[in-house]
Amino acid sequence: MVATVAVLLALPEKADLGEWTKGLPHVIGTVNSVTSVVLLLGLVFVKKGRIELHRYAMSTAFFLGIVFLFSYVTYHLSNPSSKFGGEGLMKALYLVILASHVLFSLIVLPLVLRAMFFAVTGQIESHKRTVRFAYPIWLYVSVTGVAVYLLVHQFYPEIPKS
Repeated sequence: MVATVAVLLALPEKADLGEWTKGLPHVIGTVNSVTSVVLLLGLVFVKKGRIELHRYAMSTAFFLGIVFLFSYVTYHLSNPSSKFGGEGLMKALYLVILASHVLFSLIVLPLVLRAMFFAVTGQIESHKRTVRFAYPIWLYVSVTGVAVYLLVHQFYPEIPKS
């Protein structure tokens, strides 16, 4: 996974998949936003004993993760990385958020897959033990994904030099 992302970001020639791919950062930001809400709903549902709604919410979050991965790979396969246009303290804050987001995103997928496996196979105690780590990391990655999107594409986009 790490190697795939590194290759995508370092590609000297991007694939021409069409203009539609330029809008994918907005899709990615939206997917991360909806995922964050669905993850929170999943927590509320399980705390209230609404296990069927919890399963639905977490399955939805997992599906959104697949949509995210497809969108992310497609965007970086066909477009240069978006640049942060802020400076000073905002740039430092952005880099801290981005670094933690990337670090945790590298470990969240195996944890989520493990938690899902335990849930689907009815190993609920193992599921609960795994979720103690997986859930907060997944939520953090999702929320910081929204923050990165907002900072790069809404609040501090790079201004092209003329």
